[in-house]
Amino acid sequence: MTSHVFRDRTEAGRQLADRLADYAGRPDVIVLALPRGGVPVAVEIARALHAPLDLFVVRKLGVPGYEELAMGAIASGGSQVLNDDIVTSLKIPPHVVEAVAAQEREELLRRERLYRGGLPPAAVRGRTVILVDDGLATGATMQAAIRAVRQGGPAKIVAAVPTTSRETAERLAGEADAVVYAVLPKPFLSVGASYFDFSQTSDDEVRRLIHPFLSPTPEPAPEEHDPTLLARLRDAALPLSGEERNYDPLIALIGQARFVLLGEATHGTHEFYEERAAITKRLIREKGVRAVAIEADWPDAWRVNRYVRGDSEDLDAVEALSGFRRFPTWMWRNTEMVGFVEWLRAHNRTLREGTDKVGLYGIDLYSLRASMKAVIRFLDAVDPPAADQARARYACFDRYGEDTRGYGLMTGLGVSESCREQALGQLLSLQRRARDTLSWAGDADPDELFSAEQNARAVASAEAYYRTMFVEDVSSWNLRDRHMADCLDAIAAHRGGGGAPGRIVVWAHNSHLGDARATERARSGEFNLGQLLRERHGRAVVNIGFTTSSGTVTAASDWDAPAERKRIRPPLPGSYEALFHALGLARFLMPLTAGSPAAADLGAPRLERAIGVVYAPGTERQSHYFEARLSEQFDALVHIERTRAVTPLETTAVWEAGEVPETFPAGL
Repeated sequence: MTSHVFRDRTEAGRQLADRLADYAGRPDVIVLALPRGGVPVAVEIARALHAPLDLFVVRKLGVPGYEELAMGAIASGGSQVLNDDIVTSLKIPPHVVEAVAAQEREELLRRERLYRGGLPPAAVRGRTVILVDDGLATGATMQAAIRAVRQGGPAKIVAAVPTTSRETAERLAGEADAVVYAVLPKPFLSVGASYFDFSQTSDDEVRRLIHPFLSPTPEPAPEEHDPTLLARLRDAALPLSGEERNYDPLIALIGQARFVLLGEATHGTHEFYEERAAITKRLIREKGVRAVAIEADWPDAWRVNRYVRGDSEDLDAVEALSGFRRFPTWMWRNTEMVGFVEWLRAHNRTLREGTDKVGLYGIDLYSLRASMKAVIRFLDAVDPPAADQARARYACFDRYGEDTRGYGLMTGLGVSESCREQALGQLLSLQRRARDTLSWAGDADPDELFSAEQNARAVASAEAYYRTMFVEDVSSWNLRDRHMADCLDAIAAHRGGGGAPGRIVVWAHNSHLGDARATERARSGEFNLGQLLRERHGRAVVNIGFTTSSGTVTAASDWDAPAERKRIRPPLPGSYEALFHALGLARFLMPLTAGSPAAADLGAPRLERAIGVVYAPGTERQSHYFEARLSEQFDALVHIERTRAVTPLETTAVWEAGEVPETFPAGL
């Protein structure tokens, strides 16, 4: 058979459907597409055969450092296929194979949630299953899919592809009951060589194409609540009408606490920023708070800190916030944050000369490269020989460029040596010098020296975080939150006066601030910032959570995907959000003082919702709910029944349009 070129995957699907005409109209047939490239092909086949269509996810296992080279594949259901020739010839140890497989399983599950919206897998028992991809080179992905589907008890499996090599087709004939193809190019160069247009199929295209074939996710049924419980909670709830004095009880509850933690149930809700700003302003004016710490990277926040303290050349808050370019940019580059930053700058200008100004700081650890550059920039100005030494230490990371995930994978697997000693060495060097500022060759501003030390701390923590993230999920989470706690302690010490630590307001997600000991995550050994601060500082910590039931939120459908304005689904039965919805109150503050009726009523385990930078409504339970005891997590709660999406400084047409009214899903 001579070679042939398809215009695109749609034409390839139509030609392949002609080869599958014997299966048309049969009630036992189901078409399963292998995302992403197999979906446009399978759509045409399902239409032509009048057959149902679903997805079957397969992930290639790439050789670390040479990901294009497949050492095997995994598929839905747990099936794994290894290319023994590749594994043996490259002497890839079993722990490396398993680590790559673990990473790809996580991506496989993510794609299943994203594409299928939490729907159960299609039943294949007793059916004829047509597995479709856009072409096969080695056939490892199709082989993994066949073996996984076989576990479901189908009557017959047909492997169908527009193009492949004769050798691969013959090899698959030993796995599938039938192999159907449109062309067998001679010689077979690559799958893409059979297409004029072989551009990558996107996640959005997969979802758009598969949507008409999948059943919508039903809305949760209303939950019946104990009327006596609702009455007690209504009595304990303090309505919020928008007046400043509404928060008098909360300010009294906070008292002289040194750490005031203000949470959020999502990263993209306008009202959470608005209410945290209102509370923070009062704490600055009335309680002497001199630092605001946010769940952000140190270098980006330090630029804003210099602006609000009048030490930068940025013209306005928008320019000062321009350092926030890492996904998700809308988390801090939004119109609500602009207003708060301008207020901080204006407030600092009203302070008497010599009065300590309010600062804004970042406590996260993702800024590996930016923090290294900041350390070297500082040392270049005050001690060039020390800067050269820092360059030499940090050069260890140069082989990975900006690919921090690549660094983490290769070092976590033990394929490459880590830069741990170099990162820790630079941090210890700065800490030693910070204790003796007279030893500096140049004039070192104490604030800039402190910033350099915190950047070095971020480098050391980020190195450890990326090194553990692929092989120890809980460990990397714990490392991140311990870094946040250490950073806050350092800020408190730096901003203190007369030997007393400074007072700090913290803005971060509920999942970081709500005491982890009161959640199901503690069972897996996970702790968080709220727990660490309570353990270290006891009653000096006051923790306020924020929740919502409905409205819109700014979030993405996938990591590094564009911001979207999404509708929040109704809360699940058995959740705190569903309980608060039943109260019928628009906004309220709920003190959770130990021993109070509200604390007792909200101490029983319920589901709690957490929406991060990714929101997958179709997998609401799996992706966004966890079990918690609310009154043990927080000292008080602010609930806002209906909220709206935070407004990014850079909106897109997708965000402006908002989510279309459908139940199909549009991911902390």
